[in-house]
Amino acid sequence: MASPVWVDGAAYEAYVGRWSRLVAAEFVRWLDLPAGLRWLDVGSGTGVLTSAVLTTARARQVTGVDPAEGFVAQARTRVSDPRAVFAVGDARALPLPDGAVDVIVSGLVLNFVPEPARAVADFARVAAPGAVVAAYVWDYAEGMEMMRHFWDAAGALDPAAVARDDGRRFSLCRPETLRTLWRDGGLTDVSVEAIDVPTVFTDFADYWTPFLGGQGSAPAYLASLAEPDRVALRDLLAARLPHGPDGSIRLTARAWAVRGTRASTSRSPA
Repeated sequence: MASPVWVDGAAYEAYVGRWSRLVAAEFVRWLDLPAGLRWLDVGSGTGVLTSAVLTTARARQVTGVDPAEGFVAQARTRVSDPRAVFAVGDARALPLPDGAVDVIVSGLVLNFVPEPARAVADFARVAAPGAVVAAYVWDYAEGMEMMRHFWDAAGALDPAAVARDDGRRFSLCRPETLRTLWRDGGLTDVSVEAIDVPTVFTDFADYWTPFLGGQGSAPAYLASLAEPDRVALRDLLAARLPHGPDGSIRLTARAWAVRGTRASTSRSPA
């Protein structure tokens, strides 16, 4: 389910976790569901979305499932609320019985699941009749600007980087693909929404340093470069990024969010 570079919770937090918290809060507000429901957070990572659900949605219980033991350990440490439980598990074979939860959510995960259609089918399996099934992914192709700038600069220097560009590799970062995935999974009342949040870096070091942590596709690519090539990429980015008078770099991160409903009488996936 997970890319092998997604193992270090602290490095992930510095790289993209601080921005994913903003998206998670907006996502839960967009769902606008009543209090007291049983939630499942698939690919719960360090507990960012689980925390937003507990705070904003006033859930009765949230079960977080993630394949990375390091992320599960960090989530257990970070989220001390007794309503939250975390377990190691696969999105394609969730460790829950049929119809066990009222809401299934997944944040920034589906691009890294080898068989996303199989995962959505299992989301529907553990959802109670009438449950909401929802997810969001970064808009790698365009709107996740911190990564878009990185890959555009990398491609300008190294043609081989183009094949590693998340915007090219991950088809699920587009709204129509998400909509089709949900409908093909037997979910009804499907809708897709853009969620935009500001990503403000105090200076270039604040932008660049998290890419050195090895977490995610762009940092993994950067780690594969020889030192002169890393310096060239750093310098090109420093020249290209929009700097304010105070040295800050103000960008935007976009995620595409999708939601649907498990029908009262479900059909078996094809």
